[in-house]
Amino acid sequence: MSRLPLRMRVALAAALAILIAVALLGAAALALVDRQLDRSLDDGLRDRAVEVARLAATTPRLVTAAGVLEGRVGTSAAYVQIVDDQGRIVARSGALGGRVLPAGRALRRALNERVSGFEDVRLGDEPLRVYAAPLGVVGGGAAAGGAVAVAGTTASIEQITGPLRTLVLIAALLAAALAGLLAVLLTRRALRPLTRLTDDAEAIARTGDPQRRLGGRRANGGAADAGAGATGAGAAGAGATGASAAGAGATGASAAGAAGAGDDEIGRLTATLNAMLDSLAAARVRERRFVDDASHELRTPLTALRGNAAYVARHGADADALADIEADAARMAALLDDLLALAREDAAGGGFTTPTPGDPIAAAGEPLDLAELARAVAADHPRATVTAEGGRALVRGDRAALERALRNLVENAERHGPAGGPVAIAVAGGARSARLSVSDTGAGLTPEQAARAFQRFWRAEGAAAGGSGLGLAIVRATAERHGGSASAAGATFTIELPRADPAAAPAR
Repeated sequence: MSRLPLRMRVALAAALAILIAVALLGAAALALVDRQLDRSLDDGLRDRAVEVARLAATTPRLVTAAGVLEGRVGTSAAYVQIVDDQGRIVARSGALGGRVLPAGRALRRALNERVSGFEDVRLGDEPLRVYAAPLGVVGGGAAAGGAVAVAGTTASIEQITGPLRTLVLIAALLAAALAGLLAVLLTRRALRPLTRLTDDAEAIARTGDPQRRLGGRRANGGAADAGAGATGAGAAGAGATGASAAGAGATGASAAGAAGAGDDEIGRLTATLNAMLDSLAAARVRERRFVDDASHELRTPLTALRGNAAYVARHGADADALADIEADAARMAALLDDLLALAREDAAGGGFTTPTPGDPIAAAGEPLDLAELARAVAADHPRATVTAEGGRALVRGDRAALERALRNLVENAERHGPAGGPVAIAVAGGARSARLSVSDTGAGLTPEQAARAFQRFWRAEGAAAGGSGLGLAIVRATAERHGGSASAAGATFTIELPRADPAAAPAR
């Protein structure tokens, strides 16, 4: 049955359920009707036996008179037979003709034990229901101390219940067939959207079109524009701008999918799958942008390195040329180091969660005191000073990553602040979050520059030389991986992280 289509399985299940339900209902109805008919026949037999017993007690001579014992029980004639205390027949109704009711258990109990009762017997081929009752000795007569047996045929009951049984069976089969047909129609209608989703998914898998979405629509142009922006990145800030467009395009596509989908389960599934496709498209754009930006940034020092190497090969070793080669190699090594760090942050992104014990990255979830972390970084930077205010700044996270992010902020302040000027590291602990702020005494960034400061490879006009353009991007990626955020205002750069449970912090 598992190989049948879903609609056929649903139809068979519905038909079987209806068949069982109608069969059970019909069986209960038949049992009730049969019980009522049996009870009506028993009441009729008992009433007729009481009439004969009353007649035998009051006017015993009329018992043997012709036609006195005639009568009906239900829709058929009543068979009445009176015996004396020795079991000899005293009188019979004319409906018996030449037949005699069998002396069954009920009649023997009425004679010997003086107890009334019912019994099912057969008179030839005719099924009978017999009621036997003892007769009193009051009034005398031939039947005094004997018993009376009144019987009625049960064939009439079968004549009523037989057609009913057939009717119930036919009704059950018709109801099952109708239920199966309706289940096929409703299932086909209900599965039609799923069939369309399947066709759309197969088309996306077959064509590989990143702009196509389920439901016959296409993604917003933002993602495509982002990819074009990333591919054509000729300047340091172009890739970062493309990233913002990619995020906007994915968000817009998701919103469009949610707005265009229905409110039922199929609509929500369509919106969810389209949002997943938007996320995959955005991730693809980010990956392509990262590769394009990395190749662009690596091309400059690599070109200079090759040029200097060619100069040395033609003119021999020169102190300035060797110094340039060494500087270019150091710059490329720093750039590659930052690229790898940013790639690790991207791979581990999506919100920081505390690893479980035994997990290979369980050490990354250690409890940290940001004040101690700031003092450790400041120890390597003589111009940096640390101040702490508020409560204890306790967080839980990856110590190496957070230390690198703070070092990036300190080195950024040393590079772009006034030469030899101080760098202030401020640590603040709040009720729900902890903050790390790094400030210098320079003019700082304008609001427009601050909005773009954490983009990859972005540099402000007139900025000091050096650096890879990835330091602040690593800071933001690290903060977001830990469930926090990074921001800039003037000459102050801030990392805000969720505060950890004080019970989980290490002792001082």
